Amino acid sequence: MTNAARPDLILLTGDLNAHIYLSRGMLIGHVIDQLRPLTARLGVYAVIGNHDRWEGASRVTALLTRAGAPVLENANRLVRTPRGGFYLVGIGDAEKHADDPARALAGVPRGADALCFTHSPDSFPRLPATCALTIAGHTHGGQVKLPLLGRPVVPSHYHQRYAAGLVREGGRTLFVSTGIGTSILPVRLGVPPEIALITVR
Repeated sequence: MTNAARPDLILLTGDLNAHIYLSRGMLIGHVIDQLRPLTARLGVYAVIGNHDRWEGASRVTALLTRAGAPVLENANRLVRTPRGGFYLVGIGDAEKHADDPARALAGVPRGADALCFTHSPDSFPRLPATCALTIAGHTHGGQVKLPLLGRPVVPSHYHQRYAAGLVREGGRTLFVSTGIGTSILPVRLGVPPEIALITVR
């Protein structure tokens, strides 16, 4: 489905092997092998999620790189397009206190706009205006959204504020994808899996 959408850029926001209670799950190498066919004109990039760290961040980074998805861990890259370049900035995971926005944005010229992406949306309030658009995952939209009650559990210090979808604050924009998997409990109710296709103008 992702390749059929013909995206210019593919961003993987981490937790490639979410852990499910009382389940063995799949080996991380097997999961990443499934990502090898992903292709985009401007590349496929990844950041590391908190569950990925349980597998070993360096191991997951090496597997992703070999699969054609370089990991931007508090690092940036100039992506060149026919319309000019832009900075793609990967920010470490706030859940594991691995986010370092200053290091991630080092070398990005003052006044430049950057497309930033990270695992947990909890980094968003501390990001500068340079991050004109930030993309995150982690929350799975709470996995359960009930009528009237909303989302009982959202794995974020900001609870519902950054649970899912588009958020605009202080002239900056955040998009939180609910992703395709589950974590801890294999349950989704009212929060269907998604592959998000974002058009930037």
